[in-house]
Amino acid sequence: MTNTHFDFGDGNGPVPAHRHPNGGGWVADTAKVYETSYVGPDAQVYDNATVGGNAQVYDNATVGGNAQVYDNAWVSGDAWVYGDAWVYGDAWVYGDARVYGDARVYGNAWVSGDAWVYGDAEVSGIEVVNVDETEKELIGILVKDRIFINGKWYVEQVEEDE
Repeated sequence: MTNTHFDFGDGNGPVPAHRHPNGGGWVADTAKVYETSYVGPDAQVYDNATVGGNAQVYDNATVGGNAQVYDNAWVSGDAWVYGDAWVYGDAWVYGDARVYGDARVYGNAWVSGDAWVYGDAEVSGIEVVNVDETEKELIGILVKDRIFINGKWYVEQVEEDE
């Protein structure tokens, strides 16, 4: 595809890569990113990952392994999506969040902060995981810490904002 190489920091050293025309982010030649998708200038997509539809990967976010990000999903901040994970629908993964393994994040779900979603976990619908105070005000929901144990989320407290 190109004679340009980039080191994605995954232990494989510099690999053939190119800048995505919609956003300018780095994409390994082995990855697939649709023209309709956005990869920001500091974002990275590598290995056999796929970013499709109107999905957006920006800031310092990375998508790697066999991960798939598609539809209208957003991955941003310092978030990582990797392994065989899928992020799709209108889902957001941001902050320092990690989604990996066979995990699925979809629907209108938000995963943020230091949250890790992994294994066979699924986060869907309007679930909000690990949001900060500013985000709580924006969405009108108060969510305390959620803990992932053996494939299940345990919620300390969830309240509707009045």
